Amino acid sequence: MNFANKISTFRILSVPFFIASLVYYSPERDYLRTAALLIFLLGVISDAVDGYIARKSKQQSKAGLVLDPLGDKLLLMSAFICLSFVGGFSLKFPLWVTLIVISRDMIILLGTLVIYMVKQHIDIHPTRWGKLTTTFQMLAVIAVLLQFRLAYIFWWLAVFFTLVSGTDYVMRGFKTLYATDNNRLHN
Repeated sequence: MNFANKISTFRILSVPFFIASLVYYSPERDYLRTAALLIFLLGVISDAVDGYIARKSKQQSKAGLVLDPLGDKLLLMSAFICLSFVGGFSLKFPLWVTLIVISRDMIILLGTLVIYMVKQHIDIHPTRWGKLTTTFQMLAVIAVLLQFRLAYIFWWLAVFFTLVSGTDYVMRGFKTLYATDNNRLHN
């Protein structure tokens, strides 16, 4: 396992600690919100670092193509779910925001499985829209963890980019499936 994959694995392993910090949070134990924020920031930084290391040192691998987005999705989905439902926070994500974020990821996951079943392999590469989505989702989580009064600006931007990137991934998925069907018909 290369160094970039170890960083992604660390991010995945930090998720239960992040969730526990939020689940056990109460205003009397504000240090847990700070702990959750620090764990999340460490996850954000590790996401940038593992990608940089993988590209610069040519350590991109099949495992990294799965571990990196898996780490992102686990951290972000747990953040949106916890910050919608966990008590004690005066500022939370509205349920509709969390449903949009999770629905996009579920649609992408199901589409990926369908494409894999049809093609027997899949190339997973993040798009510009996907990277913007991840960035704004991370900023929205940080804003809510900080209990920033204007956090709604970040979650509206996150929702916008989530919808745009979700639409882009669905369109790409259909193009991939259509190309597969055409190739089979002509062969």
